Amino acid sequence: MKVLVIGSGGREHVIAKKLAESPKVEQVYAAPGNPGMQNAAECIDIKEEDHEGLIRFVKEKEMAFTVVGPEAPLLAGVVNHFEEAGLKVFGPTQEAALIEGSKSYAKSLMHRYEIPTGSYEVFSDYEEAAAYIEKKGVPIVIKADGLAAGKGVTVAFSKQEALAALRDILEDNKFGDAGSEVVLEEYLDGEELSLMAFVHGETVVPMVGAQDHKRAYNDDQGPNTGGMGAYSPVPQFTSDDIDRAVREVLQPAASGLVKEGRSFTGILYAGLMMTENGPKVIEFNARFGDPEAQVVLPRLKSDLSSVILELLNGGVPELEWSNDAVLGVVAASKGYPGSYEKYKPLNALPSSEHLYFAGVEKEGNQLLTAGGRVLLIAEKASKLKQARDTVYQKLEKLDTEYLFYRTDIGDKAIFRDNS
Repeated sequence: MKVLVIGSGGREHVIAKKLAESPKVEQVYAAPGNPGMQNAAECIDIKEEDHEGLIRFVKEKEMAFTVVGPEAPLLAGVVNHFEEAGLKVFGPTQEAALIEGSKSYAKSLMHRYEIPTGSYEVFSDYEEAAAYIEKKGVPIVIKADGLAAGKGVTVAFSKQEALAALRDILEDNKFGDAGSEVVLEEYLDGEELSLMAFVHGETVVPMVGAQDHKRAYNDDQGPNTGGMGAYSPVPQFTSDDIDRAVREVLQPAASGLVKEGRSFTGILYAGLMMTENGPKVIEFNARFGDPEAQVVLPRLKSDLSSVILELLNGGVPELEWSNDAVLGVVAASKGYPGSYEKYKPLNALPSSEHLYFAGVEKEGNQLLTAGGRVLLIAEKASKLKQARDTVYQKLEKLDTEYLFYRTDIGDKAIFRDNS
């Protein structure tokens, strides 16, 4: 088989690598991909938004199927266009992807189908939203309603911080159309769990859990990012906790989308807060998490191409997982998630089987930084601590003149119970 992966980040790199490992897959293409991915895929210069160009390429190469990595093309309807062209594609339609594309829609869906989440209100007027914050107090969570690359969320612990976040979204238009409305949510206390599942209609096949680290700096300080590192498994939570989250969150969400005429196919991601009253949804995504994919997929022993095809053909694939732990750390451009310099040389790159590139370009033989999150290094070991120690030993060799990374990824799990 030949297969196409749409996207250019670290998530797409690990998807391409996993597909390339399959004995059934002859060639993986990535559109547009990035120069760091060339160990896993042939990169094709077709942009994510060029649906016609993508469809033409898939037909010309007689691809078996296409996997859509990022959220933006999903919300732009790339799956709808592929299906209209009679092509096999793994990802939700534009209608189903609204579960990620609109926080207010996701909240209303949860309310209708009794999926546990925090209380919330939606506003488009700054004064009304500010009055609600005055009434509710802090801590409170402020979210731009639409897609903001993981950066449109503020967990505010002071009224001043809350009002500043509100101004950024509703008055200063920091997130453009994504901030035409704001969702104000109850702050949930607990520890986070990222839980993803392969979904086709009402069929939900859960993966192993992971934990992401959203804040830019150690000890969960600084602004929210797209994710600075992750690990799997999450020993703080039992298999019963995972089963409960599937039963109370993922299954009713998939069934609810079917009932609403938005049947979901692809990866449904639930960002959960594990509270003393059980799992509560922080957010839904309509695709693999990034960086969660980079620590979950290396644990998947099953053939990813077979899993996808079985699901698309109406089957229920059985997933086999490694008992090993995987921990990954993101190296980002200094200044991220704010402004940062681009096109800086990437020197002294450590060697790793699980080195995944995101924001990079190439000039001659030199890789250059070209985005906020530049790369992720992950390691697999029988224990989380061993994986963590190896990752950080390798990161010590990285030239960090233009890069930074957190030095505490996985510490919550490791120093709690010596996992």
